[in-house]
Amino acid sequence: MDTGLKGRVAIVAGSSAGIGKATALAFAAEGAHLALCARRQAELDQVAGEARSRFGVETFTQAFDVGDSDAVRAFVQAVHAKFRRIDICVPNAGGPPAKPFLDATLEDWERTWQLNLRSAIVFAQSVLPHMQQQHWGRIVTLTSYTVKQPVPELVLSNTIRAGMMGLVRSLAGQFGKDGITINNVGPGFTSTDRSRSLLETRAKNRNVSFEQVKGDLEREIPIGRMAKPEEVGQTIVWLASEAAASITGQTILVDGGSYKGL
Repeated sequence: MDTGLKGRVAIVAGSSAGIGKATALAFAAEGAHLALCARRQAELDQVAGEARSRFGVETFTQAFDVGDSDAVRAFVQAVHAKFRRIDICVPNAGGPPAKPFLDATLEDWERTWQLNLRSAIVFAQSVLPHMQQQHWGRIVTLTSYTVKQPVPELVLSNTIRAGMMGLVRSLAGQFGKDGITINNVGPGFTSTDRSRSLLETRAKNRNVSFEQVKGDLEREIPIGRMAKPEEVGQTIVWLASEAAASITGQTILVDGGSYKGL
């Protein structure tokens, strides 16, 4: 399938590892140039180097915390100055800590809002004017299947990330006339360091082994395993492709069938 992404410019946040890295490389495989950001410059440069050597695309990297709104705006300006266009934006940040509600402080809530919702708002505010000028654009946010099916120990994620669905729906309705689609991808448990950390916390709280908790989880997933980061990345690329031009305002789960609702 021709995705129509060759020569496009894709911003991928949180792209030093895990799903963000897999997404960046999936875009590079389609010939899209990359603008990558995360907190760790060395890891970013490794991903960018891999993309250049394997796929021959151009790259731009910058290390900062997406919770810093001024840094997000400056990064988008720098990306446009380098490439003279911005076609795709994938806001992404690490998930909030697993805490019971009464253990979560107001500082935890504020940090979760900054990283997991405000950063996406600022990215959207920054890239949409460029996309409007081109009359073409794709924003694909990354959240979690918890936006549809809350996980008990993830009250911070359950709450803040649900707001992303409202944002995506609202922006899709406003900017569709400009040739811009806006969607959300909600991974379930995926084979990343984040999932391992969550399962280790669950094992500690239940006083059982990590292997037991992992086995119990995978037996609850209809496909019998966690998703691979590459599978999530390919879903994001497809939503950004020409083939998905009529899909907007949607939340697509990549959870192996874990969500039990209709």
